[in-house]
Amino acid sequence: MERIKTAIIGSGNIGTDLMIKIMRNSKYLQMSAMVGVDPNSDGLARAARFGFETTAESVEGLLKLPSFKDIKIVFDATSASAHAHHNEVLQQYGIQVIDLTPAAIGPYVVPVVNLDQNMNANNINMVTCGGQATIPMVYAVSQVAKVHYAEIIASIASKSAGPGTRANIDEFTETTSKAIVNVGGAKTGKAIIVLNPAEPPLIMRDTVYCFTDLDADQQKIRDAIAEMAKAVSAYVPGYCLKQDVQFDHYDADHPLNIPGLGQVSGLKISIFLEVEGAAHYLPAYAGNLDIMTSAALAAAERFAATHLSRKSA
Repeated sequence: MERIKTAIIGSGNIGTDLMIKIMRNSKYLQMSAMVGVDPNSDGLARAARFGFETTAESVEGLLKLPSFKDIKIVFDATSASAHAHHNEVLQQYGIQVIDLTPAAIGPYVVPVVNLDQNMNANNINMVTCGGQATIPMVYAVSQVAKVHYAEIIASIASKSAGPGTRANIDEFTETTSKAIVNVGGAKTGKAIIVLNPAEPPLIMRDTVYCFTDLDADQQKIRDAIAEMAKAVSAYVPGYCLKQDVQFDHYDADHPLNIPGLGQVSGLKISIFLEVEGAAHYLPAYAGNLDIMTSAALAAAERFAATHLSRKSA
């Protein structure tokens, strides 16, 4: 069966894990090239051993590779600052760009929530690891109740936070907060990331708080959350609810104080998640990285399948 050729820019942990996922799990993609800036990186070395083209000359090096003329999809797993240049170059060649940095040049995309609406976008942004894990939950609640406020806390093992993650913490909080509103459907959003130094390293945990009207239907909320968790786990097998959804009531006589909103009455919904990685390249505790590569692959598969169906029509 014909496959769509793809390249990865960024030969670090995320890029290398994504390469292995494409090799093992992809139905419509063919790995062609790995691009980096460090000629001694493990990702470039592994790609070369697998027989893929490699370059340590960034996106300019990619343009020089023999396979570039056939590449239709490029993943960018570098940094927010570098992505702007990479995208500018790649758009000149009509490349579909899937951005795993917090640059957010293209629309925010969470596959189970809004990929269908963004199939014509030349650049899509995969938000952040915390966003991929928690925004589906906010969206699920927003489909059955008005979410006045949503707050997410992503707790990840310090060992799973590489230089790129640490350099982009400000972008993480800003990008995720915006996506909670723009994609999740909350009126106001807030994102917090915690780097946990515990040994042995802990698996990624995410907590989602949604604040709705007091009379919101709790059973409909439970059902929507359970259905969404199942949908995400279809492409992120280690994604699960850790315990039952919790509900707390705050009436006018006993309001909840939310910083920035003040004293409010309503229903507080608490959702507790765990994301265990598939351990293709990264340790199982690095679910924060695994969910990014899994979501990016899920999106790319849809783009590739659509391209192939149009080609055969």
